Amino acid sequence: MALIKHAWLLLLLLVIAFLLQIIFFSPISPDILELPSPSSVLIVPSNNRLQEVIKLGEGFLPAPEDVAVDKNGILYTATRDGWIRRLHRNGSWEDWMKVESSTLLGITTAKRGGLIVCDCEKGLLKFTDDGVTVLASHVHGSEIRFADDAIEASDGSVYFSVASTKFQLHTWHLDVLEAKPYGQLLKYDPATEETSILLDGLYFANGVALSKDEDFLLVCESWRFRCLKHWLKGESKGKTEIFIENLPGAPDNINLAPDGTFWIALLQVVFKGTEFVHTSRALKLIISNFPKAIGLVFSGLKKKATVINVAANGSILRRFDDPTGSVISFVTSAVEFEDHLYLGSLNTDFVGKLPLK
Repeated sequence: MALIKHAWLLLLLLVIAFLLQIIFFSPISPDILELPSPSSVLIVPSNNRLQEVIKLGEGFLPAPEDVAVDKNGILYTATRDGWIRRLHRNGSWEDWMKVESSTLLGITTAKRGGLIVCDCEKGLLKFTDDGVTVLASHVHGSEIRFADDAIEASDGSVYFSVASTKFQLHTWHLDVLEAKPYGQLLKYDPATEETSILLDGLYFANGVALSKDEDFLLVCESWRFRCLKHWLKGESKGKTEIFIENLPGAPDNINLAPDGTFWIALLQVVFKGTEFVHTSRALKLIISNFPKAIGLVFSGLKKKATVINVAANGSILRRFDDPTGSVISFVTSAVEFEDHLYLGSLNTDFVGKLPLK
């Protein structure tokens, strides 16, 4: 009997130790994630259009998260091995520039040539044929930890997002589980070489885009399933409002289309059957301590792809899907150029090309 009592006492102590470990040493202090509610404006039927993509550079491009096309029609992408690779009009790929980094994310072409790139480790970078320059590595004395996406205005100012000031690229899953607003929208001024904070307290600030007339700026809040509009000109200058909400996925990168509309890539961060995880703080505390459990919660990312085309007034015009992820999944960006849509992804080794006509 004494042996059994000691065994039960030992088991009790182990359970208590386990719970204390989870409560006091968890990597997160979670809030409840506010899931999107149904909205009639978003009743756009799913389809399999993304299964028609042509695979560019297959086997040559490890996880090309974003895509950009310059005025000469040269396509650029940044991959996990630190390379900026580009596709010339004659169909040939080139290893253009490289940095020692596996965390290159959003890219955009610069007005005076070159490429502006967000690096989670180094900050905001500019690539030219002459080399790499760090434009911004700190803001208000704090290191920029998770630069995500950028866009350059006609005056040379660069607007870029910081997804999280707490977590980094390889631990972004913890940011969505914690569900707290650690994101920022920043502005780099080339005249003063200073960086300022335009918006703070965003829920995973992601894609950034300028309107055709540059009168407003859009930034995606992934964990709020919405995009915000920040006015740069006019009577509402300096004000921020909701551009679109209740999206059927977490918005990643957003890009201006030639006709003034926007393309938004949507991520399936809340997969069907896992909604209950995001409504329980206790469950999120437990899951955050087990990488395999985290992988199960976010397995939906690799099972689907969705991009939407949104008008300047926030209404959805078109929607393209790969509902099973059989051809392309985890699409993170969509860029329109010459009647084709070019798709980046963190789960492919190619850039997708989809004819729009």
